[in-house]
This record gives sequence, C-alpha cells and structure tokens, in this order.
Amino acid sequence: MFEAIFENMLKSKPIVHCITNFVTVNDCANIILAGGGSPTMAHHKDEVREITENSQSLVLNMGNVHDVTAMILAGKKSNEVKHPIVIDPVGMGASKLRNEVFKELSQNMNFSVIRGNISEIKAVANGEGITKGVDASEADKVTEHNLKETVKAAKRLSMEFKSVIVISGAIDIVADKDKAYVIRNGNPIMAKVTGTGCMSTALIGAFCGGNPDNTLEAAAAAVTAMGVSGEIAFKKMKKFEGGTMMFRMFLIDTISNMTPEIINGEMNVEEM
Repeated sequence: MFEAIFENMLKSKPIVHCITNFVTVNDCANIILAGGGSPTMAHHKDEVREITENSQSLVLNMGNVHDVTAMILAGKKSNEVKHPIVIDPVGMGASKLRNEVFKELSQNMNFSVIRGNISEIKAVANGEGITKGVDASEADKVTEHNLKETVKAAKRLSMEFKSVIVISGAIDIVADKDKAYVIRNGNPIMAKVTGTGCMSTALIGAFCGGNPDNTLEAAAAAVTAMGVSGEIAFKKMKKFEGGTMMFRMFLIDTISNMTPEIINGEMNVEEM
C-alpha cells in the first residue's frame, strides 16, 4: 500500500531539521536514522535558516517553547524553499503560553502536517481540548463510537489549516480535507514510554521529506510504521520478560528493520 512512499524515502535519505525538546531529542534523532533519514537538531536562531535550507523537511516540537524565534525563522525559510513542515503542538491546551505559541507559529508559516493527541488537536481546533499535562484526556478519547465524527472534524480542520491532520491514540487518524486513513495498529505500552509521540512526529518528518508531493500518504505510512513496530516490539519485549526500556529499544530496532512487506503483512488500515 505504501511501497512507493518507503522507496522514495530510502532513496532520498532526507535530512530532517528538528527543533524539538530536550526530553526526546535523542530518541527523535535515532528514529529518523532508523527510518532511513538523517537528523539535524540545530536550535540557534543565527543558523536555523541556513540549516533548514539545506534540509528536506522541518519538524517543530512545542515541548521546546523557548525557541520560538528559531522556529519562526526556520518555518519561514521552509515555506520559502517549499519544504514540508511538521508541527507537534505538545501540551496544547495545557497553558496559555502554549496556546499563544501555536497561534504565533501558525500566523508566520504554513504547516504541512499537524500531529498531536486528540486533546491537543481539539485545542488546535477550538481551544476546548482538556489535556492531562501533555497527555490526552480520557474525556477526549477516540473510540469506535465517535470515530466517524472525529474523522469529519479532522477533515474540517485540515481544510482550515490546509494541512494534513494526524491524531495519535489507540486509533490513529491521518486526514486531509478529502480522505482519511484510520490506523488500528500499535500497543497501549507506547503511552508509557516518554517520546513515542515525538518520535512519530520525527518519523513523519522523514517520510514527508522523501515524499514532498504526497504528504497525506507519507504521514499515513509513517504512522502505520510506528504502530506496526509497536506491536512487534511488544511481542519481543514479552519474549524476554522485559519492560518499558526494553520496549523502547525494540521499537527503534524494528523501525530500522521495517520493510514494505512487513507493513503490508501487519497493517490494519482503513480509508474513510
């Protein structure tokens, strides 16, 4: 289903410029490398424009709210040279500062992809999402019962921002204004490992960097790869009677060994 997306990414080995948070910077760099891309993590405002121009995509992570100037400079340059921008509105809705930062970023650049949990995406849409720190609220959870309604809302938000919307959770949704992929892969333990959401955002950046003209499918392929890898990593962890740290290791290992054949054999993806 996503064979061409994988092939393009592996052939181009995109450089992904990440302005991300200190909690997950190492994991983000490693997941990009495992996926076949090349990460750069330049944060200083005096060099981000140059670094961005020489990259193939830009990933902005709002867990790092003190680098807003650098994000804006990098985002404007990415728009100028027509590189994909993936934004992760970490903790959106949790504080006035984060809401203001997202607004400032959105006023200064056009995003290719907005990826967050359901509470963060609701806050992007209307400021009414309820976050638990940087985690999604149980009240916002996407279920089979509210899935169709959530997909419609994602498509409307995509139209508003002219961006692909990625909602991460037990059920993942990747949508533009016309089509959505509903992805039922992954494992609940992923929510217990710091940085799996940030890693997913970084991997989307790599896939979009290798497929700049096919953002929807690139984002869907990356999210599917993460979900399938989570399932495989969990099985390996249980085999060795391990825990969350072993799971994290196996997750990155599985991404590094991912192929279109593995994805096709394990993915649970529906178009809506």
